[in-house]
Amino acid sequence: MNTIHIHPLTADTFAPFGDVIDTAGAPDKMINQGLCGRFHDRAGLDFIDGGKAGISLFQAELRKLPLKLDMMERHPLGSQAFLPMSMDGFLVVVAPDAGGRPGAPLAFRTAPGQGVNYHRNVWHGVLAPLSGSGLFAVIDRIGEGDNLQEHWFDQPYMLEG
Repeated sequence: MNTIHIHPLTADTFAPFGDVIDTAGAPDKMINQGLCGRFHDRAGLDFIDGGKAGISLFQAELRKLPLKLDMMERHPLGSQAFLPMSMDGFLVVVAPDAGGRPGAPLAFRTAPGQGVNYHRNVWHGVLAPLSGSGLFAVIDRIGEGDNLQEHWFDQPYMLEG
C-alpha cells in the first residue's frame, strides 16, 4: 500500500485543484458600521449545462488517521465548496487527472477557519473531518445530469499525519 503524507493547506499548493476559502490578509471592505470585515469573492463557482448554485448542509462522521484512501470522485458539471461550520480543520485529498482517472493523490490538512472550493472536474477524496462537529455548508451545482464520477483504486493509499 502506498503512503501519502499530509501537508498544511496553502493557496499556492492548492491552486491547481481549487480555491482556499479563508480570511487571509486584510478584509476587502469593512461593513456593518465598521464592525464586520468582508473578505469578498474568495472562490469562483463554475456550473455548466443549466445547473444553479445551491447551499446544502452535510453531516459527516469524524475520521481517524491513518486513513485508507480507496476511492476518489469528481464532478464534471460543477465546482463544489466545503465550509466547516466549526473552527476545526479537516482532511483534503486531491489528484490531477491522468487520462480520465486520478493521478498521484496529494493530501492537505486545513487550518481552523479554512474551507475549500474544488474546481469543476477535479478528483478529490470524500469529506473527512478529523475533529469537531463534522457539519459543513456545501455550495455546489443543483440540476439535471450526471455530476458524479467515482474511481476505485486497485491498490489503496494510506494517509498518514
